[in-house]
Amino acid sequence: MTTTSTTSAGTSGGLRVSVHVAPYKRVANPAPGWDPARPATWPATTSTLVAGEREAVLVDGLVTDAESRELADWVLASSKRLTRVYVTHGHGDHFLGLAGLLAASPGADLVCLPQVAPEAAGQLGAEGMAVWNGLFPGQLPARLAQPAPLTGPLEVEGRPLHVLDVGRSDTSPTTVVHVPDADVVLSGDVAYDGIHPWLVGSDAAGRHEWLAALDAVERLGARRVVAGHRDPGAPDDDAARVLDETRQYLVDYEQALAASDSADELVARVDARHGSRGNPYTLFLSATSAFAAGAPAPQGEPSGAAGASGR
Repeated sequence: MTTTSTTSAGTSGGLRVSVHVAPYKRVANPAPGWDPARPATWPATTSTLVAGEREAVLVDGLVTDAESRELADWVLASSKRLTRVYVTHGHGDHFLGLAGLLAASPGADLVCLPQVAPEAAGQLGAEGMAVWNGLFPGQLPARLAQPAPLTGPLEVEGRPLHVLDVGRSDTSPTTVVHVPDADVVLSGDVAYDGIHPWLVGSDAAGRHEWLAALDAVERLGARRVVAGHRDPGAPDDDAARVLDETRQYLVDYEQALAASDSADELVARVDARHGSRGNPYTLFLSATSAFAAGAPAPQGEPSGAAGASGR
């Protein structure tokens, strides 16, 4: 049985925002070159419940059966009627395990923006499922969820949850949810909090787009940002800290890549600045992909990340 960490925000404007953090979990079949003495893990992942007096919307879910059951128990324990689950982007670790929760929540649907739906659907194809089954053999639910295109507004009891397509983060497109009543942005994978961002397959132009996405979130002016991947020990959801630290990581990664001649060098240079971040396996994969055959040559100026079927 895994353990979970949950935190809650205070009530503002009638809406309450509560965050469920699924902890790091081991992945099977680590990539060649990973130290077998160290566990390879998947990053801790957040799911956020935005609740009114009687109803609630969940933003993002989880992937394995065990963690998804715990998430369902947490949502049902809120005693709110779940009306909808919204998925910020098309990576399966944020929605594949949601079928059980939806079955236990009559009338609730699973949605994403129309432009996100094709990537989400692709996660259920043969290639996508080969990735997920390889990472978590025997751990996925018997039934897998797939989001449908959102029609109409996203809201809780008439109070708006503003959805914004911010372009590229660790995939494209990616969206965030601004909850003005609670002064918070649910950032999906645009911001990472205390965890190495996924930069597998990224190039300089994409990382630059990611920086622009962070700027777009900052312009919303929210006091808090809940990252899609957040270390359970993160001190808070302070927007300035979370956004600035993610931005600095991308800048430092770009500079480290330009100065490195190998994946090992890149890991060492990034670790020198960000070694306290969780999920070093992510950094290993990012660095390995940067020096793989056919990878783009390192370039100067900071830039955002390309999507990959495994994140």
